[in-house]
Amino acid sequence: MPRARKYDGVVYRRAGTQIWWMRYRDRKGTARRESSQTANWEEANKKLRERLLARDANLLEVVRKGETLTYGQWADAFLENYSKPPMRAEKTHEANKRCIKHLKVAFDATRLVDINADSIDIYLRERLRDRVVVKAKLGYKQLGTVKSTTVHQEFRVLRRMLNVAVRKKLLAANPCSGVEFPVAVKGLFRPHYVSWSEQQKIESHAPQYLRNVVRIITETGLRIYKELIPMRKDQVDLQNAVVWIPDSKTPNGTAEVPLTSLAIEAFKNQMAISGAEPYLFPSDLNPTGHLKKLKTVWTKTLRRAKIPYFRIYDLRSAYATRLSAGGVADEWVTQLLRQSDAQVFKKYSQMKLQMKREALEKLNRRANEMVPTQADTLTTAPLCTEVIQ
Repeated sequence: MPRARKYDGVVYRRAGTQIWWMRYRDRKGTARRESSQTANWEEANKKLRERLLARDANLLEVVRKGETLTYGQWADAFLENYSKPPMRAEKTHEANKRCIKHLKVAFDATRLVDINADSIDIYLRERLRDRVVVKAKLGYKQLGTVKSTTVHQEFRVLRRMLNVAVRKKLLAANPCSGVEFPVAVKGLFRPHYVSWSEQQKIESHAPQYLRNVVRIITETGLRIYKELIPMRKDQVDLQNAVVWIPDSKTPNGTAEVPLTSLAIEAFKNQMAISGAEPYLFPSDLNPTGHLKKLKTVWTKTLRRAKIPYFRIYDLRSAYATRLSAGGVADEWVTQLLRQSDAQVFKKYSQMKLQMKREALEKLNRRANEMVPTQADTLTTAPLCTEVIQ
């Protein structure tokens, strides 16, 4: 027997209006009446069905809240609950705040459900035409246009914010999925692979502590500023060839990292340099007691070695690439990188042209012409093959 109509809800028109209204009952049996905000009968019924599905899934209040929530309100909630440590690293939180400051200019008072692909497209194009404004002694001055990588980062932050809103049922779908970034972004997520000869050249022109940093990262894949630079000596166990990471960028990063013989040697050298200090890379210039930045010394070292600049973080990519070139399975490389998502592995591992050529050299173009010899046919396990001329 079908349920009574009052439990399924109805759409109706009020006198003197073309807009369809909805009437239904919530989980407590309380009658609710609200506008569908459309004059189309099919659209009104579709919205009613969404309300009933949300009611049955106990998500009605969340869905209704999402329809009244503005972008500015959601941005504040996102920064407070989904951006700060320990959810994300402090540097990630600072980057999110910078991006949201610009996004709020365009979407602050806009309802979350009213943000669509077209409005995001307009924002990206206008932002790419903006000029950089910096503060000077006599006021503010304009520089060149904003870099496409900067705007792309803002787009990524917006996409992540709306993805979280979708998971919280505040949105039905992420409008960013229908947006294509209007310009090509060169160099984005393309790590530089450091060959062994290039690494030796860098080490020969680097100060001793930076030489140890390079060797440790390429042998262990540690994150430079989050894991290696603030490391204490009591985290290193040379006897068991492991190092303990108590705090990392992701939950999977908190783990024991095995050490190779080259890494052990680099750790021993650095311990000898640091002396009696508790930190592996001590510094009297910082209140934290350890080094904070390596960009200046890294840039100077590359200049002395006459190597084009690349990020020191790309040494972590060299670690992943060398594991892949050594035949280590992708899932094991992901675990050694201490990443939760196997897709992130593709960001770090870069198969270079020389590796591809070495792989092609193993291609046997005459494999289908090879037949067992007469001696092999007498045995159950062939030992060799002979090529027919």
